[in-house]
Amino acid sequence: MASTIEIKVPDIGNYHDVPVIELLVKSGDTVRKDQGLVTLESDKATMEIPAPVAGVVRELKVKLGDKVAEGVVIAVLETTAAAAAAAPPPVVPEAASAKAATPAPLPAASAAPTAPSSGRAADVDCQLLVLGAGPGGYSAAFRAADLGLDVVLVERYPALGGVCLNVGCIPSKALLHTAAVIDEAAAMAAHGVRFGAPTLDLDRLRAFKDGVVGKLTGGLAGMARQRKVRVVQGTGRFIGPHELEVATAEGGKRVSFAQAIVAAGSQALKLPGFPWDDARVMDSTDALALADIPRSLLVVGGGIIGLEMACVYAALGSAVTVVELAGQLMPGCDADLVKPLQQRLSKRLAGIHLRTKVAQAAAEKDGIHVVFEGESRPARDVFDRVLVAVGRVPSGGRIGAEAAGIAVDARGYIAVDAQMRSNVPHIFAIGDIVGNPMLAHKATHEGHVAAEVAAGRKRAFEARVIPSVAYTDPEIAWVGLTEQQASEQGLAIGVGKFPWAASGRAIGIDRTEGFTKLLFDEATHRIVGAGIVGPHAGDLIAELALAIEMGAEAADIALTIHPHPTLSESVGLAAEVYEGTVTDLYLPKRK
Repeated sequence: MASTIEIKVPDIGNYHDVPVIELLVKSGDTVRKDQGLVTLESDKATMEIPAPVAGVVRELKVKLGDKVAEGVVIAVLETTAAAAAAAPPPVVPEAASAKAATPAPLPAASAAPTAPSSGRAADVDCQLLVLGAGPGGYSAAFRAADLGLDVVLVERYPALGGVCLNVGCIPSKALLHTAAVIDEAAAMAAHGVRFGAPTLDLDRLRAFKDGVVGKLTGGLAGMARQRKVRVVQGTGRFIGPHELEVATAEGGKRVSFAQAIVAAGSQALKLPGFPWDDARVMDSTDALALADIPRSLLVVGGGIIGLEMACVYAALGSAVTVVELAGQLMPGCDADLVKPLQQRLSKRLAGIHLRTKVAQAAAEKDGIHVVFEGESRPARDVFDRVLVAVGRVPSGGRIGAEAAGIAVDARGYIAVDAQMRSNVPHIFAIGDIVGNPMLAHKATHEGHVAAEVAAGRKRAFEARVIPSVAYTDPEIAWVGLTEQQASEQGLAIGVGKFPWAASGRAIGIDRTEGFTKLLFDEATHRIVGAGIVGPHAGDLIAELALAIEMGAEAADIALTIHPHPTLSESVGLAAEVYEGTVTDLYLPKRK
C-alpha cells in the first residue's frame, strides 16, 4: 500500500535562510534510500538532504535559489506505508554546541590498546590514535600527550597541519597579504605617493607562501617530537573498532588503539558538469598553488573562499568574474555587512553576477567555455581558468567508518555529543567532519575537549558563539546572532552601529567604508551578536565574542576605555550609540 510523506529540512545547526543551490531530482523521479534530493549551501559548506526511504518524488516544494531553514518541506515522496512508517528522519549532526547526550563511562587514561580484532599483530600500538593532523587533530594529539597519554598521529600530508596549514587558511592569508600590499600601494597615489606598477616574480611569491607554511608545519613537527607524539604519514582507514590501516610510502601499517579521535576534515566540493580532468579547472587547493596568473578567471561561488581568492587574483592582475547562485554574496551574513565589500569589489573585478549559475562548462584549446543561466549573465563566456569554490564536504565516507561501527550520515558527517563522542563510546570526532561551521578555531577547541575527555577529565564543548571571518578586502567578521536570525527568533533587539566615516583612525588610513554593529537584547541589554566590516575586522571581533560569552551589557562595553585613535575604539563607540551616550556622532536623543 502506497502513501506519501513530506521530507523536511532537518536540524542544520544555527543556520537560517540557507539557499538551495542544486536540485538533484525532479518530480516523477524514482529515488533510493539516502539518495540526495537537494543541495544546500551555508557560508563555508554544502549539505545534501537525502530521501529517508526509497520511493517516487511526487512534488518538489523548493526551487533553485529558495532559502530554507529547519522544518521547511522540500519534497513529497510516495512510498510504501511500511517503508514510511519505518523511515527515520534525515540525519544531520547536532551542532557542536548542542546539549550533550548522556555520556558513556569514561575509560581510564592508562588504558592499554585492545587486542586487534583482525588477528594480525599491529605494527604500532597506542592508547590514543588521532586521525588527521589539521588544527583540530594536532591540538587534540598535543593536549592528550600533555595529559600523559601515548599518542599516534596519522596525517596524509607530508607535513603536519592538514588542509588549513598546507593548502588552506595559512597559504591563502600569505597571498591575501601580498594582495593587500599591492592595493595599498596603488591607493597611495591619491595621497601624492606613487609607486611603479608591481612586477611579479611568481617563483619568489610561491617561495614566500611556501616559506610561511614551512615555518608553521616545521614548528608542529618539533612540538610533536618534544611531546613524544609518534607520527605516521599516510592515508588511514578503520578496519575494526580498535584498528586502523595506514597506506604509507613503505606499504600498509596497522595501528591498534584503545581510543581514537577522528579529525579527518573535509574536501572541496567538485560540482558535476565541469571538466575536472583539465588543469585549468581548479578547486581552492589548485588556486593556492599559483601555477600562473590567468588573464581571465571565473570564480564559481560567492562565499568566503571564492571571494578571498577573487581578491588575490584580481590584485595580481587577473580579470576576475564571480557568479553566485544566491541573491547576495556570502549567504548567511547580514546584507549590510556584505554591501561595502561588494561595492569595493565591483570596482576591482570584471563582474559580480548574483542569482546566476554555470549550466555547462567545456574545455577547449582557447579556454574553458561556459554557458550561464540566471538573472545576470557575464558578457564573457570563455575563461583562461575557472575556480569552483562552492563549499566543502566532510570526509566521513572515506575513512572506513563502518568497520569501526561509527555512524556516518549520507553527507559524510559524524554526529557527536558535547563530549565529542561518536556513537562508539571510545571513538571521538571533531572539526569539519562533525558539522558546521567548518572553521579551524572551532576544531581546535573541540580537539581539546576530546583529548581531555579521553584522558578521563569531565569536559564538554559549550561554546556560546563561534566567530566567522572573511579575509577579503575589506574583511568581514561576525559572531553570535545576525539581525536576520534575531528577527526569525522573534527576539526584540536594539542595534548600536558606528560608521567608520567618523573614526579618526579609519579616516587616517583612508578606509571609511566600514562600520561596527552590535546587537543587544532589549529586555536585558546584553550583547547577543556583532558584525564588523573593514580592515582588520577579524582582529577586532574577538573582543565581542568574549563579551557575548561573558554576558556583557551595553554599558560594560561602552564604559570600557578603548585606546584612541584605533579601529577597536569603534566597538566602544557602537555600544555608546546604543546607550545614547555617544558624542562622536550627533544622533537624535532616544534614551
